[in-house]
Amino acid sequence: MAGLTEDLALIDGHCHAVTVAPLDDAGFEMWCTEADEPPPVGTSYLDSRLGLALRRWCAPVLELPAHAPVEEYLRRRRRLGPDEVTGRLLRAANLSALLVDTGPITGGLVDRGVLGTLAGAPAHEVVRLELLAEQVAPGTDAAGFAAAFAEALDEALAGAVATKSIAAYRHGLDLDPARPDPHEVSAAAARWLRDGGRLADPVLLRHLLWSAVDAGLPIQLHTGFGDRDVALARADPALLQPFCAATLPFGVPLVLLHCYPYHRQAGWLAQVYPHVHADLGLTVAHLGARATAVLGEFLELAPFGKVLYSSDAYGLPELYLIAAAQFRHSLGLVLAEMVDDGAATAADARRIAEQVGAGNAARVYRLS
Repeated sequence: MAGLTEDLALIDGHCHAVTVAPLDDAGFEMWCTEADEPPPVGTSYLDSRLGLALRRWCAPVLELPAHAPVEEYLRRRRRLGPDEVTGRLLRAANLSALLVDTGPITGGLVDRGVLGTLAGAPAHEVVRLELLAEQVAPGTDAAGFAAAFAEALDEALAGAVATKSIAAYRHGLDLDPARPDPHEVSAAAARWLRDGGRLADPVLLRHLLWSAVDAGLPIQLHTGFGDRDVALARADPALLQPFCAATLPFGVPLVLLHCYPYHRQAGWLAQVYPHVHADLGLTVAHLGARATAVLGEFLELAPFGKVLYSSDAYGLPELYLIAAAQFRHSLGLVLAEMVDDGAATAADARRIAEQVGAGNAARVYRLS
């Protein structure tokens, strides 16, 4: 079974752009955490599972020995320069396609076309619903909001493969699953446009989700951990069960992103609802070698054809490579254990690897 997944084709089903700006050590470290504040004196966010994975998988690509000290890695990174480092690391991730979220908007990030060129793979667009609504808001009023958003969504999806919701950040996943009626939407829009701020009204979040259902493309939903802006207890994908039930007749794929530490709930939803899928993004890179155990847990209940790979990489090209390399390695260990135990044949293992690595994403997102 050695080498089963070393060259496994991967579609990165959910990711973000990277920066090619020069970074000092503190700036680099902040890209490697979901925290918003610098670490306490005497500690480092790179003294972590992710930091160990960085030294393991990225150092050799910069011509350093695996597990070279972080300080040596950062010096080497500066000497090579951000353009060279970014190209090397993205190519080393060996991706066959990328699905790029249109948000968040941060200065200094390359655009989607440049990202695809650097990675040597096609980069497809995923439209973030809340961001699109916030772009529409200044040019409309309460009565016209629904129509203006529908027009903007139709235009945005012309070249996209999926939509994405961050309702978990803005309200939580404990949303009323029912489609709001037009009067509810206009009343909620009136409140939002009057008060300003980011879109967090649960009625409008539901309207965006149902608009995405009507559009027919797969809907990615943030679940589980993220930065401290997310209400973690309300990001449990199990809270989406009523919405999964309500959308079942429409057959539009729901892709539950990240999921950890609620990955077993996500696996169950993927088993009992045919249109629900579980995506590993964000989990793998942050857990490093422990991703092997969690990947095994992802695959406990979820059918193998319902689990997808992604990195949720953002800002640093290192995060693309860490996620891809660790995923290939961890999946190989999980499948090898199954074969050694007699739970699967070598042919089964190869088929499962190809499904989870790229085949499932190609089917769900209808990638040619």
